Amino acid sequence: QVQLVESGGGSVQAGGSLRLSCAASGGTFSNYALGWFRQAPGKEREFVAAISRSDLSTYYADSVKGRFTISRDNAKNSVYLQMNSLKPEDTAVYYCAADFMGGGSYVRHAYEYWGQGTQVTVSS
Repeated sequence: QVQLVESGGGSVQAGGSLRLSCAASGGTFSNYALGWFRQAPGKEREFVAAISRSDLSTYYADSVKGRFTISRDNAKNSVYLQMNSLKPEDTAVYYCAADFMGGGSYVRHAYEYWGQGTQVTVSS
């Protein structure tokens, strides 16, 4: 079983950047595909980005494509989300998630393990 802890959230003005980190412990990190999801107040949790276990294929929601970049460092048991050109509509709690032996999915229910979330607030 893996535990996930996000960090790096905060408040930023529109057009700014943030880098989220997610540190994993308790499992073999390379066995997990990883994803980032977000949830804004009153809305469903939605897919943001994912990265596969092996060939490091990446997947993005259309709303963030070209602005966000997901990456992983298996030596540090960490996954990252670099967010550039932030918009007010990116405001949400961002969650890191892990999918054991997965290939990288946009489907929320594919992920067995979740972090506690980190708040990102973008002001106009």
